[in-house]
Formats: sequence, C-alpha cells, structure tokens
Amino acid sequence: MPFLFHPDISDWSSWGSVYQSIDDWKPLIRHIYSLHTLPLSEVEPLTPGTNAVFRVGDTVVKIFAPAESGLDTQSDFSTELFGLRRADALGIAVPHLHADGCVRDKYAFHYMVMDHIAASSLSDIGGTLTAAEKEAVGHLLRDICDRMNGPCAPFNSVNVVERAQSSARWNGFSPDFIREKNRWLTQHRPAECVFVHGDLNPDNLLIDPTGNIHVIDFADSVRAPADYELAAIVCEAFAFDASYMRGFFGADYAVSDITDRLFHALLLHDFGA
Repeated sequence: MPFLFHPDISDWSSWGSVYQSIDDWKPLIRHIYSLHTLPLSEVEPLTPGTNAVFRVGDTVVKIFAPAESGLDTQSDFSTELFGLRRADALGIAVPHLHADGCVRDKYAFHYMVMDHIAASSLSDIGGTLTAAEKEAVGHLLRDICDRMNGPCAPFNSVNVVERAQSSARWNGFSPDFIREKNRWLTQHRPAECVFVHGDLNPDNLLIDPTGNIHVIDFADSVRAPADYELAAIVCEAFAFDASYMRGFFGADYAVSDITDRLFHALLLHDFGA
C-alpha cells in the first residue's frame, strides 16, 4: 500500500525541514478527516511550533512528530490529551476536541483535531493593549491558574527535579553554578506537586473579541510546584510588564517575593536555562 506521507524523517533536522510543508501533509490530513467524517476544507498554515499544525476550515489538525524525529511523541500526545480534557472539565476555555488517534503510515503519526479559536494570540496583540487591558489579562490568567494548578494523579513519567538536575541546557553555565543549582534542587524538593501547563507563553494564550483567554498546547504539562508556571508567564507572556504583573499578583505584591519565586521556578523549569 503506498504511503500518504513521503519525506524521510531521521532526526530533528529532517523533521524541521518538512513539518510546515502543506503539500507534504495534505494526503495524510485528508485521510484523517475521512476517518472521522469531518468536513475537509483548504489546508492553511498556522504559527509553527514543535509539531505539524494546520488550519482546516473551522478546525485545527495537530500531527505530532514521529519517534524518528528524536522526540518522545507518545508522551507528548498523551500529555496533551490529558491536559486538554482536564482543563475543559474545569471550565477553562480550551479548543473542543473532535478526534484523536494514530495513523500508521510511513511513520506512526499521532494526531488530534480541534476547533479553531477565533482569537488572536497575546504575542500578536500585546503591543496594542492599554495598561488597564493588560491588567485585566493578568487577572484572568491568575483565575485560570488558580483553577488549573491543582492536585492530580501522575499522567506522565516526568520528574521535574531529576530532569532539571540532568538537563544539558545548563551546560553553558559554570561548573560551580551547576553544582550549586543541583544542591539547591536536592535540598528544596517540592512538598506538593500539582498540574501545571508549563508553557503559558504569549503564543499559547488566545484572546477572543470579548476579552476571554483560551489556552492551547498542553504538551509540556507536568506535575510540579505551582510556581513552576511562573517561568513562562512572567518571563515570556508578561515580559515583566508591570500592568500584567499587577493583574496577576495583585497591586500590593512585593517585588522581592516574586523574584525569589521566579528564580526557583527557573531552576526547575525545562527551559529555565
């Protein structure tokens, strides 16, 4: 039986050369939509991330990189499904899931099909928001985190402390710093781990015309201290903007307290380095 997907994928570089190519993905996308009797429209590009993501009419199809790319795609796929369904059950605005599964073609491609959200990412509109609008975004995001960052059963095998201690991303720092970092992580193992999205950057926060926030891309979710969430929120989504910070932390927050909490979050976070 001829393959639907033809390019060769042998490592991260080869995946990066094809994951945004609409022509290469069209036959597989048509097959996925046919399997689930979903209406097929023109395939259009979306903001690139780690996986192959395209808009098809009123839906979005996300096809996860196969194992040959070097990524643990099975874990990413199951983590994304768990996070999406959990957030939806908590009343957090997330895309409605229409279908998910795995097509075993030239490679095993896990996929999901979701609603396309008629909204703009915070990265696209952040520069146009007033101080009051930024404060409102911060307040809404705090409400989302308060609901989302709760206790949950293990849903993947990630141990954030062990990962942070062994991560090669810190190798550019001095040996003394790495030793001190690992000593701190050993001495400050989290007393409680909760569900965290892990990547609340401005591309993953969609603001609709009514001002509501929709959260996407749960593939980096882990069980970690709630402050783990601050790394992406403060450094990327807010970029330390005082208006966002007031909305999220309250007008009377202490900068010194946030500094300590953020530093600890960065030492633990997968992208902390």
